[in-house]
Amino acid sequence: MKLDHITSRDNPALVRLRKLAADAAGYRKTGSVWIEGDHLLRAALQRGWQPALVVLTEGAMQDAALAALAGSAPRALVVPMALFKGLSGLESPAQIGAELTLPAAPAIDPAAASVVLDRLQDAGNVGAILRSAAAFGVRQVLALKGTAALWSPKVLRAGQGAHFGLRLVEGLAADDLAVLRVPLIATSSHTEHVLHRVALPSPCAWVMGHEGQGVSLALMARCALTVGIPQPGGEESLNVAAAAAICLYESERQKG
Repeated sequence: MKLDHITSRDNPALVRLRKLAADAAGYRKTGSVWIEGDHLLRAALQRGWQPALVVLTEGAMQDAALAALAGSAPRALVVPMALFKGLSGLESPAQIGAELTLPAAPAIDPAAASVVLDRLQDAGNVGAILRSAAAFGVRQVLALKGTAALWSPKVLRAGQGAHFGLRLVEGLAADDLAVLRVPLIATSSHTEHVLHRVALPSPCAWVMGHEGQGVSLALMARCALTVGIPQPGGEESLNVAAAAAICLYESERQKG
């Protein structure tokens, strides 16, 4: 490992990483992402990802565990905390982060259990859904155009490491889903089918729609089934990330 002590904010590597951290969709141009914190870095390593570069604070170098994480990359930059704050999107910055090179965008697996994201805007919702998908064994997430950038720093933080075990395909149009050989299912308040009382196909693709507009008409027309989630408390609707977790759990429960 090459270890460089950096004290200038004008260091070319730091300038590049600041731009990457500040641009939610910057990874689409650079092919790499910035992840912050030892939790995300460990999650990536556990899934076989290798960082191209690690940045850590001078204080982190005194922590044996964090210093060992730095050794996972061929190059590490040691910086004062003031410089690390320039890379951080957190109120209380972590003391270590890394740059990861993204693999080429995968093709859609037609037979895989999936989650389809239809123009979801909130990065926290998107990350939470990715986390639920990983937790319940759904390994493919398909994001239509207009969905928050899947590898943005905010989605990465909300995903808590789920990204590294998922097949993520984004920038899709509704017609691109025609290759799927698994049925699409959407939630709806205008259906006679109740989630836990209907036999769910397995595998399937759960469609989660825009926070305000719901699933588009074009995509709803592709769905083989719509189901309702009981809400005896009388609320008009559930948060989309909560709805996704409930649906994914019920799919897994019915598989036994």
